[in-house]
Amino acid sequence: MLAWLGAGAIGVLLAGILSNRASPLVALIVVPIAAALLGGSGLQTARFVVDGIVQIAPTAAMFVFAILYFGVMTDAGLLDPIITRILRIVGEKPTRIVVGSALLALLVHLDGSGAVCFLVVIPTMLPLYQRLGLDRRVLACVVSMAAGVNFLPWTGPTVRAASALHVPVLDIFRPMIPVQVVGLVFVFATAWWLGRREERRVRAAPTSAESAECAAPGVVAVNDPDLRRPQLFWLNLCLTLALMAALIAGVGTPAALFMLGAALALLINYREAAQQRARVEAHAKAALTMAAILLAAGAFTGVLGGMGALGALARAAVAWVPAGAGAHIPFGLSLVAMPLSMVFDPDSFYFGVMPVIAEMHRSLGGAPVEVARAALVEQMTAGFPVSPLTPATFLVAGLSGLELSAHQRFTFPFLYAASLVMALASVVFGVFPL
Repeated sequence: MLAWLGAGAIGVLLAGILSNRASPLVALIVVPIAAALLGGSGLQTARFVVDGIVQIAPTAAMFVFAILYFGVMTDAGLLDPIITRILRIVGEKPTRIVVGSALLALLVHLDGSGAVCFLVVIPTMLPLYQRLGLDRRVLACVVSMAAGVNFLPWTGPTVRAASALHVPVLDIFRPMIPVQVVGLVFVFATAWWLGRREERRVRAAPTSAESAECAAPGVVAVNDPDLRRPQLFWLNLCLTLALMAALIAGVGTPAALFMLGAALALLINYREAAQQRARVEAHAKAALTMAAILLAAGAFTGVLGGMGALGALARAAVAWVPAGAGAHIPFGLSLVAMPLSMVFDPDSFYFGVMPVIAEMHRSLGGAPVEVARAALVEQMTAGFPVSPLTPATFLVAGLSGLELSAHQRFTFPFLYAASLVMALASVVFGVFPL
């Protein structure tokens, strides 16, 4: 009975989100409560909701203040000198331009927003590609790879994975640092190879001005000079580096560190209370929208876990798993998670599918956190810039002046290759077993 209720709840959740009949926020709240009431939990359902929210609250707080911190730093112009220096270094040599595009995307994506990354990097680099006749698909590809491999403790997939399994973010992220380094080495090696290939192509067959033309980007990033604080660049940089070091070293909880960091960023860059309120309001929509979904996800997993549906569903699934195959679940997931990005949006996968896989893995003697790490190798990390289920995919294609299908056909193999390299690196570094 409970297994069927759990399967039905997850099925309704996926159907509602994927068909756009319900927003993730509505589906994550209504579906589990309805399932619990049908299962006879009665008034206990409210306790399950609160239990789930309590477990997810630190992660939601971290996300809110991380968005605020990086938003304030971007407003203050922390990245401006870095972008200017990169553009000065790359010059007009195609190999340097392509590698510089990847580096710029990696730095801009530190705030965890793919949309902001694409809005800043593509309009900045596109004129160089147009002037030299470089393939715009290469720009879209290397920017997508750099953003996709750059999963951090405050990025959406990592936060969702931690929320769904009710584990600390750093328990998932810290062992994956060497895996991410391997992924980034692959990204920059691929960018160098693509740049060399473009350099040979342009040298052999110079592109005419007509063929180099590109559709004008539909969106242009707007910078407000009144918000810039160039005189505080080094202080802001030191604060950011100290915050990153403290986070990785585990000096304090991520939520507390980002709360302190956001407060200091506001005090340093915007002394007046009215300015501080304006910066908070400017970034409140992005922060609160995701925080609301995370709290709703806590309610979803809290209810299904509290009523026993997740455990019953996992036990039913275990009966179909061959003996000895349980240890291979994370590695198997890492091989298919990136293509699954084309089918599942991040909310439906991390909150609907992954908890069942993790519970099944736990029932077979494995650690659920291994499933989260396997999913992060690909699911809506490497996969998000080509998934038709994320707005960022349409943004990167539109800004580059490409048809969506052209971007997907060119970029998908490189992103999948990056994810497979990271999957193998995860096995080598013991992040999850083979």
